[in-house]
Amino acid sequence: MDLLRSLPLGLYLEQPQTWLHKLDPRVKIAWLMSFLTSYSFATNEWRILLVVLLILFTLVAKIPRRVWQQQLGWLLTLTILVLFIAAVSPDGLGVSYQPRLPANEQILAPKSNSPVPTPQPALSTKKYSYVLFHQGPVRITRRSLDLAVRLSTILFTVIYSTNLYLLTTAPEEITAAIESLMQPLRRLKLPVTEITLTLTLSLRFIPLVLEEVQNLIRSVMTRAINWKKLGLKGAVKVWMIVAERLLENLLLRADQMANAMMVRGFTSPHEHKVQWHELRLKRWDWFAIATLTLFWGVRVISGNQF
Repeated sequence: MDLLRSLPLGLYLEQPQTWLHKLDPRVKIAWLMSFLTSYSFATNEWRILLVVLLILFTLVAKIPRRVWQQQLGWLLTLTILVLFIAAVSPDGLGVSYQPRLPANEQILAPKSNSPVPTPQPALSTKKYSYVLFHQGPVRITRRSLDLAVRLSTILFTVIYSTNLYLLTTAPEEITAAIESLMQPLRRLKLPVTEITLTLTLSLRFIPLVLEEVQNLIRSVMTRAINWKKLGLKGAVKVWMIVAERLLENLLLRADQMANAMMVRGFTSPHEHKVQWHELRLKRWDWFAIATLTLFWGVRVISGNQF
């Protein structure tokens, strides 16, 4: 079991360099925030469109299949499972629904003995049913389906958009972009450099956490523990010991990282300024900004729910 390969969350893909890698990190942050914020008060069609766009970006960028196949497959499986569970769950409205038109259509017909038939208003013949599917215990209504689409699409959009950003953007580029965008906050005397340095260390620490979890799981598996004989209480006790060991290892790694920075003279971020990445908008960046403007134009015009 290799968590660093089967669950590549927060890991940066160094090779090959796709066109997503070459975009300015500030532009990619703008796109990421657009995906996360345009979801609010949007129609279900727009939410599904966001999912399709994320998958298209992955395919068009020619990211290796080995990188996204397993993760995208598990995420789509989880999304479909959430969609099904939410669709068949009760919609929360305890109301008996009646059809819009009466069952006896002769009620709407004019009486034959009337001397002059009065004109009847034109009634819509379009069939409407609040309950979309009802077979045995399975009952899908319009409201439950709407909630299911909302839950499943927001789950996919939040997880995969952030992962795609981290996959194609180096941690140094992310911190440099955030520091550049946070420059106006210096007037409020906020420690922008300290915040970005802390963010850099936290992004670097994610692979270490996965590595420690992977090593502990392998150590448990190699001991061939008979979980049936241990029972529930014994199993909980073993996993509590594993969690305690994981916390100790992570604290040890953090202490080693802090000591390494102090030995190299990183006692203050202002005194030891390191230029991580040179930020410069290029031709493709301006094209991405123009596309983002078009993206929000379509969202405002046709993507509003109300």
